[in-house]
Amino acid sequence: MDMPTVAIVGRPNVGKSTLFNRLVGKKLALVDDRPGVTRDRREGDVSFGGLHFRVIDTAGLEESDAATLMGRMRMQTEAAILAADVVLFVIDARAGVLPADQPFAELVRRAGCPVILIANKAEGGTGLSGAYEAFTLGLGDPIPFSAEHGEGLGELHEALKGVLPKPDPENDDEDEDGAGGRSLKVAIVGRPNAGKSTLINRMLGEDRLLVGPEAGITRDSISLDWEWRGRKIKLHDTAGMRRRARIDDKLEKLAVSDGLRAVRFAEVVVVLLDATIPFEKQDLTIIDLVESEGRAVVIGLNKWDLVADQPGLLKQLREDCTRLLPQVRGVAVVPLSGLAGEGLDKLMQAVVQAAEVWDKRISTSRINDWLSEATSRNPPPAVSGRRIKIRYATQVKSRPPHFALFGNQLNALPKSYTRYLVNGLREAFELPGTPIRLSLRTSQNPFDKG
Repeated sequence: MDMPTVAIVGRPNVGKSTLFNRLVGKKLALVDDRPGVTRDRREGDVSFGGLHFRVIDTAGLEESDAATLMGRMRMQTEAAILAADVVLFVIDARAGVLPADQPFAELVRRAGCPVILIANKAEGGTGLSGAYEAFTLGLGDPIPFSAEHGEGLGELHEALKGVLPKPDPENDDEDEDGAGGRSLKVAIVGRPNAGKSTLINRMLGEDRLLVGPEAGITRDSISLDWEWRGRKIKLHDTAGMRRRARIDDKLEKLAVSDGLRAVRFAEVVVVLLDATIPFEKQDLTIIDLVESEGRAVVIGLNKWDLVADQPGLLKQLREDCTRLLPQVRGVAVVPLSGLAGEGLDKLMQAVVQAAEVWDKRISTSRINDWLSEATSRNPPPAVSGRRIKIRYATQVKSRPPHFALFGNQLNALPKSYTRYLVNGLREAFELPGTPIRLSLRTSQNPFDKG
């Protein structure tokens, strides 16, 4: 069932993101005292006293030239207003109605959808005069509200109940993911300005995310629903990840931690590299982080159109990848151009394949046949004159593939031998590019003499 959409709009720093977090019930949007923190439209699903809707947090409305970053942010907000079933227009009750509020009240009125006027920061009765002043906007009765403290939620609920479209009963029994099945969660990560938002805009076929030449435009982790060849995909665009030592801005620290959270929620992570300067130290650190979180990895070489004329470059970069990233040996490396829309189909094929590998299960009998052959070909070493014995192996879980080995003295097994086993598992059972976990379980039987 398609949920109705509610857009939160207003000038910068009136508390839109705090209201968004309050409605969604968790801190999804970045909140800071500085104006202009939110730059893209951020969406979240809300269940509020029996009401179910999608809420959109928008960038603060400001009068700006369309060519500037602020102007592009305004266009994003206007697009959200046009798509909304209901608009929550937020003002700062303590500041009262400012001249900057008037043109945007006019914009919201012209959109023709129901508007609920919220006079925020009116906690404990402060700012009530500013709330009454909001009548002058011509948007109806304002609701005195405090997003910070949750005051006014009852009045907001009543107002929403009166204007939200009623659900279509014919669609009520459709399951959460619809006919296409469960959504595959995909996060797009990378260094700042690698082209993540441009790539997602190209995938969606619309300018859904704010882009531009300025590095670090995306600050929130944005979640978007999409469909590729009938497969439901939930895309997460994230803020560019920098080395921690270079992050001295509190807001950017929040953005990077938001990106890490998106990685943890994802099943497949596309690490986007700039093909003109690939495999920088920071790229390797990000891939290492994704692997340590146990997520399937696909590497996208973005801006490939700028280097496509260099013969043998792709082969060289794939060899570099094998050498630099042994922990994800065999990972798919896909050349593409988000700007030109090239290579997107191959990227998504690699994403779906990576998800299948990540979710793979192998029978215990096949694993032990392989183990017997692997240990015969290269037996484990001896420790203090006593040979380490690996008796048995099984897969304990998938997502990512996790295997357990049982035997004696396994805590003394050298790292080089566990690497040999992991590489053998990867090759024998076709597990390219996915993290592989190996648990060593030494026998606790005191009568087991090996």
